Amino acid sequence: MARIPVEKMTLKQIEGLEAQIAAAKTKAAETAKAEVKAKIDTLLAASEFTIGDLYPLAGRGKKRSKSAAKYANPEDRSQTYTGRGRRPKWLEARLKKGAKLEDFAI
Repeated sequence: MARIPVEKMTLKQIEGLEAQIAAAKTKAAETAKAEVKAKIDTLLAASEFTIGDLYPLAGRGKKRSKSAAKYANPEDRSQTYTGRGRRPKWLEARLKKGAKLEDFAI
């Protein structure tokens, strides 16, 4: 590989070289990914397996069950809070006025 005399280059030339390197790096990564994908596709076609058989998505797609509401707005019982995450504005306003969280328990 030829050595590039960057010490003698201007800032603009160095920035141009960086852009060329970044583009070449991206292209090389895409080529490598395509080659690996082609190899995998060939192996899968020759077998009776699918990618899902080999790499099951364990744990993905599972949704957390909804938590039951623990607190409710006394003025509008449809506004509830489970006790998880950010507190709703109606609850924050009441707590700032001196109410206790237990006052809103269902």
